[in-house]
Amino acid sequence: MTGMETRSVARDSLFLLANVQIERNSERHRVRVRNLSDGGMMAEGTNIKVQRGHRVAVELRNIGEVMGSVAWVQDNRFGIAFDIEVDSQQARRPLNTDVDPALGMVERSWAHRAPPPPNLDTFRKV
Repeated sequence: MTGMETRSVARDSLFLLANVQIERNSERHRVRVRNLSDGGMMAEGTNIKVQRGHRVAVELRNIGEVMGSVAWVQDNRFGIAFDIEVDSQQARRPLNTDVDPALGMVERSWAHRAPPPPNLDTFRKV
């Protein structure tokens, strides 16, 4: 590779987890997503053995399952090119939940409040 950046698609550096399933294999592997763009991602995992060209299904937070193929492999990192573009910003958002927000309201407890700061006028000089 040259020192010049040849990609025209912006990528987001982030740290989140995803599940990857290799073609014709029922086992899902947990990987770290190191960067994500609308067209693909870089993943890192020690418990998964992939080769360039493998077809994979990736389960991404807030996006769902995305099909793609392994574009490159280097040590325990590999790149996946998605078959369709996704909204990569959606993966950064908090998890979608159908829980009523009012249920998350909790009354404040002051039982574990920090003590007030000391009064410097009452300190004894040594």
